[in-house]
Amino acid sequence: MRLVVLGGAGAGGNTGQGCSGYLLQHGQTRVILDLGPGTLQHLRRHADFRDLDGLVISHLHVDHTLDLVALRYALAFNPIAPKRPLPLWMPPNGKAFLQRVGEAFADPGQDQSFFSEVFQINEYDPAEPLNVGSLSLRFSPTVHYIPCWAIRVSANDQSGDLGYTADTGPAAELDGFFSDVAVLVAESNLIDPSDEPFSCRGHLTGSEAAALASRARARRLLLTHWWEERDMDLCCRRARKIFRGPVELARPGLTVEL
Repeated sequence: MRLVVLGGAGAGGNTGQGCSGYLLQHGQTRVILDLGPGTLQHLRRHADFRDLDGLVISHLHVDHTLDLVALRYALAFNPIAPKRPLPLWMPPNGKAFLQRVGEAFADPGQDQSFFSEVFQINEYDPAEPLNVGSLSLRFSPTVHYIPCWAIRVSANDQSGDLGYTADTGPAAELDGFFSDVAVLVAESNLIDPSDEPFSCRGHLTGSEAAALASRARARRLLLTHWWEERDMDLCCRRARKIFRGPVELARPGLTVEL
């Protein structure tokens, strides 16, 4: 299994870097985890967006979903039309979310079909595995400001698993869920803890991401959802004191073989 980072920036994006978006490749299977603003342009460098086997969205914040709108227009109006609707798996209540977004952008009379013209829209059940091609995805709730699900991806061979925290605070119970993953893609939105109560804080520091990776016995850590205005060198140094495996920042084009 191969991971290609399409974004990795915090909510507003960084210079030349979009928000959350990750391409997973395994054999002939191509799956996207989240598609935040600024990620579609990087996706086009690594895969044909018309031939994806599916997109899976962790939660309904704009920095994880906005390029679904851009992709909708690419699928609808690109001179080379897709051969089929693109499978899209939304979290619970995702269909209603897309309906509201479609009403904002659709031409008159098109609001009911704005997304369904090009996507095969589904809602996954976080309690059940989701199989997409040769990949299997499982979900676990995080602690965030809206419902959000961490994702673990397994291949049907001996490839190591990928863990993706999506957006989460430190109170989420994810140690067992990510046990022994080959790569943990963990958000590191903060350098130091915020003033929010531990139990409901919705983001991690780099040190907390590293502690999660250590407890889960991950082999490699990618810090994502970061801001260029923060001291990410300090963030990485702190993370490396806690997690003994490789620690990297998620940047567009970074490719990791699991």
